[in-house]
Amino acid sequence: QVQLVESGGGLVQPGSSLTLSCTSSVNIDTFGAVGWYRQAPGKQRQFVGSITNGGVDNYPSAVMGRFTVSRDTAKNTVYLRMNNLKEEDTGVYFCNTPKGVTSDEWGQGTQVTVSS
Repeated sequence: QVQLVESGGGLVQPGSSLTLSCTSSVNIDTFGAVGWYRQAPGKQRQFVGSITNGGVDNYPSAVMGRFTVSRDTAKNTVYLRMNNLKEEDTGVYFCNTPKGVTSDEWGQGTQVTVSS
């Protein structure tokens, strides 16, 4: 089975930056696209950014201008760069493929906590 492992989360202060990594067990070019999602306690999972094999990225208004998704095919890794973090960015962050989203298969995620 394909395995995606998220890493890079932690406890940070508001206004700081953090980069998350999503490392795949297979070539990420096989996915077509990779997306990042987050989930806070008591809330539904929320899309926060994605990138296609062609390098087209997409973001919701909540993170527009602050988050950037990038990819490194040589490392089978997709990154999420988060700038100017706010307390409302707190949550467990997941990466996933279109197939994984459709089948509702998710990994462990990585915790991001933004707090003073």
